[in-house]
Amino acid sequence: MFRASVLSALALLTAGAAQAKTETPVDYSAFRGLFKEMVETNTTLSSGSCTLAAERVAARLKAAGYADKDVTVVVPPEHPKWGALIATLPGTDAKAKPIMLLAHLDVVEAKRSDWTRDPLTLIEEGGYFYARGVSDDKAMAASFADAMVRYKTEGFKPRRGLKLALTCGEETSDTFDGVDWLLKNHRDLMDAQFALNEGAGGLLNAKGERVFLGIQAGEKVYQDYTLVTTNPGGHSSRPSKDNAIYHLSGALARLGAYDFPIAINEATRNHFARMGLIEGGETGAAMLAAAKNPDDVAATSLLARDAGRNSMMRTTCVATMVNAGHAPNALPQRAEANVNCRILPGQKIEDVRDQLVKVFADDKIAVSMVGEPSPVSPPPPLTAAITAPIDTVSKAMWPGVPLVPAMSTGATDGRFMAAAGIPTYGLSGMFGDASGNGVHGLNERILVRSLYEGRDFLYSVVKLYATQK
Repeated sequence: MFRASVLSALALLTAGAAQAKTETPVDYSAFRGLFKEMVETNTTLSSGSCTLAAERVAARLKAAGYADKDVTVVVPPEHPKWGALIATLPGTDAKAKPIMLLAHLDVVEAKRSDWTRDPLTLIEEGGYFYARGVSDDKAMAASFADAMVRYKTEGFKPRRGLKLALTCGEETSDTFDGVDWLLKNHRDLMDAQFALNEGAGGLLNAKGERVFLGIQAGEKVYQDYTLVTTNPGGHSSRPSKDNAIYHLSGALARLGAYDFPIAINEATRNHFARMGLIEGGETGAAMLAAAKNPDDVAATSLLARDAGRNSMMRTTCVATMVNAGHAPNALPQRAEANVNCRILPGQKIEDVRDQLVKVFADDKIAVSMVGEPSPVSPPPPLTAAITAPIDTVSKAMWPGVPLVPAMSTGATDGRFMAAAGIPTYGLSGMFGDASGNGVHGLNERILVRSLYEGRDFLYSVVKLYATQK
């Protein structure tokens, strides 16, 4: 029944698309207008407003026919500019929990003086859209919002309801995270069977050909640790081996030489098993060997030469900030550093701290966790109910392009959702090259083709999920 319902729904979805291809090109002007408005609404922490962005999307949803009761802009009383949008398209089966379409409105800071183009103006050039947030994460936010508008105007009646959640604070979760706040203060608005989120796209090779479509199942846990060592100090003309900077630098040097043990989980095992066949050669063989036997030292050592694959196989900790001393002619009285760790799912944050203390091997260095510990949860299962709709739409849009699961080595709001018992998967259908396209950096970009394809892909996949029996 499940397979039949998927194929039946796909037939309805693709018939119109096929007809459009033969008769009339798809008109993306309305979607582009929505995307432009969202990108050009400043949502940086320093000077922007997620609340304004949420209100603008809410206005579009209401104009499409959503009732006021189904569109809510939730604003934390203490943070008036950090609001979120929750919008619902009710399902016909009242017993079925909705599917959440999750994206964040906030973006990383961007200085105009550093960028080639104005980071707060959507610019199309050379087949790309340029601006802060065009990839992270307003591409998905606009695609989900656009899909909700289209479903409403088409009169689509999903069996399982759909819930759009456009949140704030993902990029600055150490200051405020909207998903965490909503789960703690408005759990009823966030409740869902599962969620689709950022965290995975597709990979293009140097020729612009699609290599694979990714789906994220689980992510590493983000945690910062502060190292502090103090000393009475004194005049720099009377140096001592007992120097705060020496203690700190020695500990960080030992960290730089240390590797946490290999621990390949199910998501990474599946990633290696599929990518090994795609990549081939020595590296492909090593991935297949590691997928079969995680204790294969030769295979994992070869894979660990690549920073990305190394991070998939083990917890990693790296020094990211250092501050020491108070005057050029004085012995340092204090030296401190930030060590950023990306911890494998299921590994205790406290255990990582204890291991760091052993690695530093210096009782004059105090090690403490920064902020509240991040939630820890196992990767969500990749069941047929999750993968079948993706496979169906992907095969129709990109025949022969394999679906490859992966665990994210970064961090998204999915960590809060999963810890709250809501399985969360990264899925966008937007392909890019291995460079990262300037995400969190200068001149962030996304291929125009990839954005439009991702918009169409998500629309179709979500529709299949919503009609599953």
